[in-house]
Amino acid sequence: MVPSIARQSVIIKCNMQKSVLTGNYEFYYAAGLAAKLFGLAPEEEIRPKELTEFLAEHLKGREPGEEREAWLLHLLSGYKPTEEYDGQMKELLLMGETEAYLWTVQLPAGASDISEKSV
Repeated sequence: MVPSIARQSVIIKCNMQKSVLTGNYEFYYAAGLAAKLFGLAPEEEIRPKELTEFLAEHLKGREPGEEREAWLLHLLSGYKPTEEYDGQMKELLLMGETEAYLWTVQLPAGASDISEKSV
């Protein structure tokens, strides 16, 4: 899986407010975005089931600041992850947490979709 594909997919879904998360890679990037937006700090090596429980507990009652944030919460609340887990999911969680170009599908020339923290 190329991490930038999961990143772009989640951002497009939030911008258009359509579709659902289609796999754990998208789920981990979306969870990272939620962590950034709502000041959460999930463990870096968190497994899918535990991440789902963490998000349910910490996002309950949160008020989104705008429509894309609301859609992100909708995506996360409706996703049922598989038990599959690998190192790229950790990378995607960190990418979301450190996203510098929020809601931008195409990164500016010279920008990297992999943060310093995830390397």
